Amino acid sequence: MIQQTFGPRRCRDTRKPPANQCPEVSFYRCETCGGLFPAIAAPPPGETEIICCGSKAVHLIPESPDLVNDKIHLSYRITGGYNDNAVEVFWEALKPEYMPEWMYLKTFTGGYLKYLPETKRPPLVFSLADTDAFAYCDEDPCLECVFRCKRGFVIYSFSRETGLTAIPLDKMTAQWQSGANEKA
Repeated sequence: MIQQTFGPRRCRDTRKPPANQCPEVSFYRCETCGGLFPAIAAPPPGETEIICCGSKAVHLIPESPDLVNDKIHLSYRITGGYNDNAVEVFWEALKPEYMPEWMYLKTFTGGYLKYLPETKRPPLVFSLADTDAFAYCDEDPCLECVFRCKRGFVIYSFSRETGLTAIPLDKMTAQWQSGANEKA
């Protein structure tokens, strides 16, 4: 019998965490210095001001990836199974100025922010641990089945030319069923 090993990043919870466990995130950016201000559960726009370099930071409103498809193609893949769960983000910028400057992954318990150097090539990997690494199965890569164990996660991607884009992790394909149909 093969003994199962448990990695230190593995989620040991028996149920998927609630997607609303972590408040929504808003992003503000200083147009002078480019400073980024992620705000968790921030008051509605207009009720608060973030001042940087002597002026009000701009509230970034996320757009659908469909609206920037003519500039950049964004996608993701969930990998690692139970022990090494990660989200890999891929992009294909049609011009260098459309390349993402930073990406943020909102998870069940918080988020991960990563800045991308100009020389960075895809993928950008967000390693997950503890509750954020919850998975129903050990498939690597994810089969994008009906359980969608990362539903509630959102990838935010920003560049000056494309603005802020939000990609929910809710892909589901019927491909995972094809093996079962062939055996029948």
